[in-house]
Amino acid sequence: MRVSLFVTCITDTMYPGTGQAVVRLLERLGHEIEFPADQTCCGQMHHNSGYAPETLDLMRRFVRVFADAETIVVPSTSCTAMIRHTYPLIAAATGEAALIEQVAQIAARTHEFSEFITRKLGLLDVGAYYPHRVTYHSSCNSLRSLKLGSAPLDLLRHVRGIDLVELAHTEECCGFGGTFAVKNAEISTAMMADKIRHILNTGAEICTAGDNSCLMHIGGGLARLRTGVRVVHLAEILAATEAAG
Repeated sequence: MRVSLFVTCITDTMYPGTGQAVVRLLERLGHEIEFPADQTCCGQMHHNSGYAPETLDLMRRFVRVFADAETIVVPSTSCTAMIRHTYPLIAAATGEAALIEQVAQIAARTHEFSEFITRKLGLLDVGAYYPHRVTYHSSCNSLRSLKLGSAPLDLLRHVRGIDLVELAHTEECCGFGGTFAVKNAEISTAMMADKIRHILNTGAEICTAGDNSCLMHIGGGLARLRTGVRVVHLAEILAATEAAG
């Protein structure tokens, strides 16, 4: 299958290892990966901040750049939700029939990373090996917008060598919420403190998730407290193999 990777701006600029891991894994599974070089931000942060014209421009660019993509894979639950659920609303508001149709087609071809593996490919065991104690944080968009259910955890349960421990109150937000963490810093910090307490109670070495924005927020808190617990995107765990050491 020909797969186009929308790597997202936060992954591209801050966590490039995640994008590389997606490519390694999908190529290992036999797929051809394309990376449209003209891709930029999906516009989520602009939309959340009320910059409607800029959001519309970025949406039009995304539609143009990925117009010929057979399948689009995104290692971010929040960006996937933006494309699948918010883009159609923005397009509808323009009243442009052609744009509405283009966005609908793009949205239908866009898949979050774990969703693509479990639901599109029908796989659970991807040949991963990761000998660490790991806990999984469910992002708000994975639970509520995309309704991924147990898909990410099902993938983790099939990783050889892993010691997967359940995270208490996993349905609770970590406090990031994009610009929420900036505009409501005190509330965000309190939410993060709760999340970190639950993570530390698991005794895990690693906290994983399907969204680097959540992991950036959680990881910052863990680092400031010098807990020794690291954050690693789900794709990087699934791309790891015994041969890679």
